[in-house]
Parts: sequence; C-alpha cells; structure tokens
Amino acid sequence: MTWRATVLTIFPEMLPGPLAFSLAGKALREGIWSLETVDIRDFARDKHRSVDDAPFGGGPGMVMRPDVLDAAIAAAGGCGPLIHLSPRGQRLDQQRVRELAAMPGVTLVCGRFEGIDERLLEARAITEVSLGDFVLSGGEPAAIALIDACVRLLPGVVGCGETLAEESFVEDLLEYPQYTRPQLWQGRAVPEVLVSGDHQRIRDWRRREAERLTRERRPDLWARHHARQTAGPAKRQEVTR
Repeated sequence: MTWRATVLTIFPEMLPGPLAFSLAGKALREGIWSLETVDIRDFARDKHRSVDDAPFGGGPGMVMRPDVLDAAIAAAGGCGPLIHLSPRGQRLDQQRVRELAAMPGVTLVCGRFEGIDERLLEARAITEVSLGDFVLSGGEPAAIALIDACVRLLPGVVGCGETLAEESFVEDLLEYPQYTRPQLWQGRAVPEVLVSGDHQRIRDWRRREAERLTRERRPDLWARHHARQTAGPAKRQEVTR
C-alpha cells in the first residue's frame, strides 16, 4: 500500500522540494509513497484570498483563520494523524517517526504568521509536533523533514536493511564513527581494528564507540538507554519466576 503524505500550506510550490531527489524522490516516482499539496488560500472567502486576521486581544502579527483552515482540512481528505508543525508541540523523535511510517500516511498543516486559531486545534484534535527548540518562518521545512524521515523507513526505500538497524537512535544510541578510503589521510589513520578483518572485534569497537559518543554528546539518550538495559534483566527475571 502506498504511504500518503498530504500537506496543507499557503506555499504549495515549496513541495516536493528536496523530497524530489535521492531516495525519497526515487521512491516517490516508484509509487512507494505519494504527495498531495493543498493550497489553503483556495478556501479563502474574499477576493484577496486572505487566510489570516488580526489576533483578538491585540498584539503583533496575524493569526490563521479557523474557518478557512477547517474548510481546507475537510476538502483534503487526508489519511493518518492530523499534525500541525509547531515549536510548542511534542518533540519529534525516531520512535515517533517509526510509528508514523507504519501508518497509512500523515496529514500535515503548515502554519504561518503567529500561528493557528486555538479553536481549530481543539475542534479537529490536531496533534502538534516540533522538530526542536527553535522557530522557523513556517511549517513547510519541518513538514519536509518529517516526511523524509518517514519515507526512508518505508519498505523498499533504503536498499540495505542493516543501514536502518545500525544508525543513530536505535537502542537510544548515536551511531558509531564511519571511515572510508584513503586509509591514511593528512596524517590521520583509520582505526586499526577496522582493517583487522576480525568482525567480532569490529562489532565490539563500534558498540563501545556508539556508547561513548552517546554518553558525551547526549546524556539524555544515554540515561534512557541505560535505564532500558538495566530494566531488561529485571523483566526477564520476573518472567522466569
């Protein structure tokens, strides 16, 4: 079944953008996933195709109107969860990406200006998702990133399944360092173990390096990984009792 991404935006020309290239682009052309863009301005009610208005209570900027957006969502008929890309949303992580990739698709609402009228978010039970603690000019770049992260997990997109099994965030670890030719570059040699031919030593080294990098760079991930590792034996012990 084709995984389907529906994107509601006032700038439909921004998509597919980078998604038309590399693995995602090839998968799009092969029908592994599909992309539909919905121009929110098509559902405006005035000759200027206005999608926003001044906020109640005053303040700077404009707010996207709930009536216009609601009409666009109703007409889109997208599948999967309805998501608004917003800096105040729950942070996207690899586990959430895996969940979304396993669904029929996603429907993404790209906000602009100061945001979306809260009543629409409540009425449509829209989930808010954030890429991180920073602000973009609009939701389109975040939508592209989310779609790319999901598409690469779809069956048939990445040629070698082992690539997905060993990359960052699997088991809450960052990926180990990678090296290629030349073996000696600017006086820097590839670690000896990687050219030893001893596959067990290589696996052990890569595991240690993944753990080291995670401890140093992402103590939050390391704490989660360590908790899972220590909980594992305890759970197995309970089962055998």
